[in-house]
Amino acid sequence: MKLTVKGFEIRPGHLDLAAQRDLLGAVREVVAKAPFFRPDTPYGKKMSVRMTAAGTYGWLSDKSGYRYVPNHPRGTPWPDIPPQVLKVWSDLTGLDRMPECCLINYYDAQAKMGLHQDRDETDMGWPVVSVSLGDEALFRMGNATRGGKTESIWLKSGDVVVMGGEARLAYHGIDRLRAGSSTLLPKGGRLNLTLRVVT
Repeated sequence: MKLTVKGFEIRPGHLDLAAQRDLLGAVREVVAKAPFFRPDTPYGKKMSVRMTAAGTYGWLSDKSGYRYVPNHPRGTPWPDIPPQVLKVWSDLTGLDRMPECCLINYYDAQAKMGLHQDRDETDMGWPVVSVSLGDEALFRMGNATRGGKTESIWLKSGDVVVMGGEARLAYHGIDRLRAGSSTLLPKGGRLNLTLRVVT
């Protein structure tokens, strides 16, 4: 099943419970090597999400701005992207080129992500693939410019969103979580895996 909203391709329930648990195990292995951290925004405030990454590059935000970097803040290279994650990319995009970054964001019950564009990559022709695990999140989809009408949908654990074409540079964000809506993560919250071609 596929829904298309404002160019965003949404695949509800793409990952069944067994696949979600397998993916969660792979994420835990990444986090063991590259622990979560809370980045600063360029404006000096801490982001409400905690993040880490896998792949050739991770994403970093601090007073110097937003950018991709080859190492975790503690100086070690990012772990490899797990094969279970790469399979999601291959299955939904059909592309031979693999993502170079798997950004992993953890949202607790109070975390959110304001409307933003994914535009730190070199070539915007490649899609961005976003995987939801854990508590439901209200995903807001906007336009290529700020303002205008937005649409929102609750993303559940196992849902996957593909942002390509007109949606590739559309503003999007997470308004809030529905705490306790999933039992996948023992302590609650939501994991979001975002796959990107960087160079």
